[in-house]
Amino acid sequence: MRHRKANRQLRRTSEQRLALLRNLATSLIEQGAIETTEAKAKELRPFVEKLITKARTGTLHARRLAGKHVHKREAADKLFQELGPAFATRPGGYTRILKTGHRKGDGAEMARIELILS
Repeated sequence: MRHRKANRQLRRTSEQRLALLRNLATSLIEQGAIETTEAKAKELRPFVEKLITKARTGTLHARRLAGKHVHKREAADKLFQELGPAFATRPGGYTRILKTGHRKGDGAEMARIELILS
């Protein structure tokens, strides 16, 4: 039974799902906005927002915890040097999801997830 299981499976095993979220989070941090399916964007939002909340503290412990999920050193540096201070006064809600319609090939709902920097 699927009772009390909050996250989407995205038709992947748990290891594949975690790798997908890590890659999407790294891309979002590097580029500021990405376009993906709506389900992936909705799963990515709390994942990235927890990373940004850790980056707001700026401690070594937070950097090591975030390093488990951000693959590239440049993305981790940007997370702690730019995004953390930029969101220092904002109490959550660091991302926005905009629906962009259906994908042409299979009709999947697409969405654009972006960081709210202003």
